[in-house]
Amino acid sequence: MYFGEDTVLFMDGNFLKASEAAVSPYSQTLHYGLGVYEGIRAYQTLNGTRIFKPEEHFSRLLKTSNQLGLSLDYSAEELTQISYSLIEKNDLTCAYLRPLVVGGPQMKLASPSSASIIIAVWKWGRYFEDNSLKLCFSTVQRQNPEACIMGGKITGHYVNAILAARQATERGYDESLMIDQEGYVAQAPGANFFFEKDGALYTAPQRSIFPGITRETVMEICRQLDIRVIEKKFLPEEILEFDAAFLCGTATEISPVEIIEGHAAQINWRDSASYAVQEGFKSLVLDLSFTNVIV
Repeated sequence: MYFGEDTVLFMDGNFLKASEAAVSPYSQTLHYGLGVYEGIRAYQTLNGTRIFKPEEHFSRLLKTSNQLGLSLDYSAEELTQISYSLIEKNDLTCAYLRPLVVGGPQMKLASPSSASIIIAVWKWGRYFEDNSLKLCFSTVQRQNPEACIMGGKITGHYVNAILAARQATERGYDESLMIDQEGYVAQAPGANFFFEKDGALYTAPQRSIFPGITRETVMEICRQLDIRVIEKKFLPEEILEFDAAFLCGTATEISPVEIIEGHAAQINWRDSASYAVQEGFKSLVLDLSFTNVIV
């Protein structure tokens, strides 16, 4: 699914076949989850292939890597240009990029002395395809912000995300909503959450949630469309009479929510402000005039 015989990836300064890449079995990332990744999309626009907000993604990757002691000798601009080359080498136009920073051999609970960066790319459609989602509340709690770094995609953090997603599947739902340590709704395992009521959008404040780049893009679109966004804490029972709702993220994009714990959206998706946000997002990633494109 993710790679084939001729798939090329980037690793530590070299472009090589995915089948030839190797990571030390003593990598601290494998043993303890001390690693960092990003999810980035490239779209085929009217002006060629364009990576959506690459420098924001790579800047976050580098910042988090430094916080974990996994220093890299690259700039966000260099990683962006490498990514365009990688897309071209794999003969792709629309693509999903997965940069991953891997710690070197280290069995102690200390920072490794080296780190590697791998950038993989593959063709990946919408994470939830075109279905309206059915969500449930998870009993798997979102991480305590006092106990970890919330602003980066640290690999070990996604163990409880997988548990929450699996719990939803076992209950017959598409995805779950995770609750924070104070009992408020935070986000989905791998995406931010917005719900709509009376024409306004509500989303959890930046504390126990991941501050997603797509989330910030949604808020930018809302400002342009004069849609009110309210960041506040809300309990699970407060959202059950929602007019509309959606998950958002790089892989998820803007995915409408139909059901939350058996409660249906109160208005038709196409009549909602959320739908206008979805359309604005599509326009932004597909139709604007961009620079630095593959032609």
